[in-house]
Order: sequence, then C-alpha cells, then structure tokens
Amino acid sequence: MVTLLGKSRSELAQWAVARGQPAFRGKQLHEWIYEKGVSQLEQIPVLPKQWREAIGDVKVGRSEVVYSAVTKDGTQKLLLQLEDGKIIETVGIPSSKRLSVCVSTQVGCPMGCTFCATGKGGWQRNLAKHEIIDQVLTIQQQMERRVSHLVFMGMGEPLLNLDNLVGAIHSFHEDMGISYRHITVSTVGIPDKIPQLATYNLPLTLAVSLHAPTQQLRRQLIPSADRYELDRLMADCQEYVKITGRRVSFEYTLLAGVNDGIEQAINLAGLIRGFQSHVNLIPYNPIGDADFRRPTAKAIQKFVEVLEQEKVAVSVRRTRGLEADAACGQLRGRFTNLTPKSPEDQS
Repeated sequence: MVTLLGKSRSELAQWAVARGQPAFRGKQLHEWIYEKGVSQLEQIPVLPKQWREAIGDVKVGRSEVVYSAVTKDGTQKLLLQLEDGKIIETVGIPSSKRLSVCVSTQVGCPMGCTFCATGKGGWQRNLAKHEIIDQVLTIQQQMERRVSHLVFMGMGEPLLNLDNLVGAIHSFHEDMGISYRHITVSTVGIPDKIPQLATYNLPLTLAVSLHAPTQQLRRQLIPSADRYELDRLMADCQEYVKITGRRVSFEYTLLAGVNDGIEQAINLAGLIRGFQSHVNLIPYNPIGDADFRRPTAKAIQKFVEVLEQEKVAVSVRRTRGLEADAACGQLRGRFTNLTPKSPEDQS
C-alpha cells in the first residue's frame, strides 16, 4: 500500500508525474500533507476530482487519536492507533516560547529497563517512517501550534530503528522546517550504533541513557547492559564526539536509595571526565508496578552539588505531566488494560 507521508516534495512530484499529472501537483500534495495536515487525499480541493477518485486507495499515512490526556501545565499526551490496530504514545510539551514533542520509534521496547513502563510491556515492532512523522503532525494539530523541538525519548529504542529514524529526522527538517539542532535522540546504547549515527553528520543532540555509574549497577537496571559493557559504551561516546565535534548528553534517572548517593555522584563524574558532555538528571516518575521511589528534593540537590564540585555540567529535568501518566508507557499500559481485546488479540 502506497503511503505519501514521508515523501519529499520532489518525490511527491515524481509520484504525481508517474500518474499522468503535472509536476506542480507534488507541491500541492506537499503543502496539504505537511502544512495543512490532511488525513485523506479527498480533503485536498485543489486536486482534480477525477484524479482524486482515481487515487482513492492511496493512504496519506495518518493515525487515529484514540485517547488524550491534558495536564494543568498544558502537557498533552496522546494515544495513537496505527493502521494495524497497535497503540503508541506521543507527548506535546508546551512552554511560552516552544512546543516540544516526545516521539516514539517502536511499538513497545525490547530493552526491558526495570524502571520503565514501556519496557515492562514488551516489544512488538518498529514504527515506519510515516508513523514517526505522524506523531509530530498530530501534536501540532491538536495543540494548534507549530512544533519547534523534538526529543526521541518516547516508546522504543531509536537506534534499533535507525533507517526510519534518520529518514524521519530528514523529513522533519526538510519538509516541516524543524532545525536539526532542536532534535534530540535518546538511546540506552546499542553496540556499534552510536558511531554509525555519527556518520550521518546530523547536528542533533545525542542523549545516552546512563542511569548508573558502574557496570554492576547498570546491569541491574538495564538488562541489555550485559551485552554492552560500560567501558565500551563510553568509548563509543568518545568516538561520537570525535566524529561530530558535538558533546554527548547523559541522562541519569535518579532512583531513591539506588543510584542517588554521594558515592554514585562521584563515580559518575569520574566516568564522564575527559570529553565534551553534559548530565541531565531526571527525578524518577513513579509507575504503579515498579519497586522504585522518587528521591527527595534534598537528595537531588546534593547530587547536583557534588557534580558541580567535580566540574561536571549538570541540569535537572523539570517534571511535566505527572497527572497524565507521564512516564513513558504508563498511559498506553493503563489504556490497553482497560480496553476490551479483540478476539484476535485474545487468541
């Protein structure tokens, strides 16, 4: 089945010409798909009626919003149903100057991180390029604002879907006008994939989900760490900096009594010393079936002070959308548990 979302203006022109239309139809298709956000070709009035009828089976590639949760701070979390019936999450995070979208790259996630609701739900498949792009268009329409920033921190491990990830990033930049420098790709780390991402020469931000300063603790929190030793991960990060000239941001979810102590802060500083980097501390966002707690404000501040004393660039992520099941995978898990399954799902 042909899907038009994800095609560039020149590709849409070629597609139209191959079907007997003038090349400018590609420009019209591009405008109505990316700027006006149509979900069906029959919604494009500038196309000849006869041709619209002839291409009636062609899909634009939009998903259906099946649930929306909005918090007091304006954060909006959506559940989107894909064409095969699978459900994914995407989140719009507004501020006075920007609208950021937290983008998913997979249905579920195979990494199995112990503190992550998505990981507990397992993995089903990679998202196609148009399914990644659709999330941003949908948030833009729902919130009636242009999206300015993207963070690939939603469901899934982006580097396990690298081709579609990079294709979508190019489309966001070229078709929707979102700067590469306003795009962040978050990864827990996949062997050889970080240097591979560097070869695309994209001036984006790489965020590595570290969450522990030692291999032993990281293995307890992230099962995949068994296959990707911490020293090898750090070597790949060093290589990324060498190739791109851009610093790496390390994400560190603070778990009370697990990885939020002074010793862990000192070890973290030692681990990343010596190359361009930044630490983004993320106070744990509780999920119902995980045996972790959010650290106190005092513990968070002490962790920050130790890193600053060690000359580490550090920031604390502001928690948004707690009342909307904001942790990745929470809303989807609650929704799918409440929604009656089809006979096919039950078999």
